[in-house]
Amino acid sequence: METAKQALLGMTLAELQTVTSTLGMPKFAAKQIASWIYDKKVSSIDEMTNLSLKHRELMKEHYEVGASAPVEAMRSIDGTVKYLFRTQTGNYVEAVYIPEEERATLCVSSQVGCKMNCLFCMTGKQGYTASLTANQILNQIYSIPERDTLTNVVFMGMGEPFDNLDEVLKALTILTADYGYKWSPKRITVSSVGLKKGLRRFIEESDCHLAISLHSPIPEQRASLMPAERAYSITDIVDLLHNYDFSKQRRLSFEYIMFKGVNDSMLHAKELVRLLRGLDCRINLIRFHAIPNVDLEGSSMNVMIDFRDYLTKNGIFTTIRASRGEDIFAACGMLSTAKEQQMKKQ
Repeated sequence: METAKQALLGMTLAELQTVTSTLGMPKFAAKQIASWIYDKKVSSIDEMTNLSLKHRELMKEHYEVGASAPVEAMRSIDGTVKYLFRTQTGNYVEAVYIPEEERATLCVSSQVGCKMNCLFCMTGKQGYTASLTANQILNQIYSIPERDTLTNVVFMGMGEPFDNLDEVLKALTILTADYGYKWSPKRITVSSVGLKKGLRRFIEESDCHLAISLHSPIPEQRASLMPAERAYSITDIVDLLHNYDFSKQRRLSFEYIMFKGVNDSMLHAKELVRLLRGLDCRINLIRFHAIPNVDLEGSSMNVMIDFRDYLTKNGIFTTIRASRGEDIFAACGMLSTAKEQQMKKQ
């Protein structure tokens, strides 16, 4: 039985140096391989032409680039594209390309499914299946046609990034390293419900932007929307965040999906101002994309505008995120769920 080959995509420079050392290749070959993958974005070892033919053949016995194209793409009338990737275990994850006037953002996934089970999230309804490797995370960036137009990446797709922190940090290292993508950390945002241990590690080991999923400033209500509140309370999260400086390069933001008659009153706006007082942060208000069997509706635009204006007037920079891709399974997890159900019927 043939042994599965290891993927080079997703390896750090130190790991590539181990590869070249094991195969008896010159030490400098590791940087050459990194350049072929992360700079030139080759699809095969044969394309690495500054390596000797002998070394390329030797590498091919044990390794492959490890990139795989999306199996499906859904295109919205607004230019948004939702890509579906199949993992080696036969599961599916999504990445969403969002073009804007001067930006092109890719929203990537970090897990198959999710343990957090937020009431409003389709991915949470799938339950948790597996965490993605750095290879599978980076492949979402590596293998889309628009990869060279990207200006930003956000870890806001399927899964909880801090529940897979080792692989997420590894992917971030490669994205920002001189041997890797050479991106500024300011181009990358990682979103989390606020797993406390992972939160502290992320802040101290990465310079990328941080977004916390908030959705209600009232702990009891947040727990009804987000069960993780019971283990990682928003007040404890905010207390921890006060220990760090977000006034310089790194940005701290809070994601707030607005639900009609649930978390969109002026009482909620006032509680947000009280909760976040003294933090250098911003709030992103998000329209809710309906999902099956969940009795929640999105707030009206007028309510969102009044909410935004109150927060802004009280010192919290607040934006309303433009809604994209509403004609193509807009909510995260919708496409992968549909695909999983389709496969089960076959």
